[in-house]
Amino acid sequence: MSTAIDDNVIHGEWHVRYNYSVGKVAGQFFDGLKQKRILASHCAASGIAYLPPRAYCERAFEPCDGWVEAGHQGVIEAATIVTAQFEHLPPPPYAIAYVRLDNVSTALVNFVRGMELSDVPAAAARLKPGTKVKVVFKDTPEGRITDFHYELA
Repeated sequence: MSTAIDDNVIHGEWHVRYNYSVGKVAGQFFDGLKQKRILASHCAASGIAYLPPRAYCERAFEPCDGWVEAGHQGVIEAATIVTAQFEHLPPPPYAIAYVRLDNVSTALVNFVRGMELSDVPAAAARLKPGTKVKVVFKDTPEGRITDFHYELA
């Protein structure tokens, strides 16, 4: 950790490496990605299919008790084009969107690729809620969220 003090403000950076236990629910999701399957947890009591998957239903206050496979098409719920550089992310501009895939009740964020982004306002107009997208997997998925991205359908 490094710090510097000037004008009564402490500026600092903190770089921390860690290992995070994936757990049973997320483990099932990431294992599914290796087979190009997007799995959502399902609560029979409420009928909600959660993506990203959750262990407990926020509506029924019951454990999610099953799995459903999300479709490889869906609609944008919200989207943005990022124009600032962030550490460990692609150089801007890039698009991200929350997409509600077929067969699930909630939305999952990921990159939107395959779009011309040099004219940000024009590109943003193509990412409005309700716009149809499709899932595109890498040839050899590794069980990571970056194994797939969205493209406009």
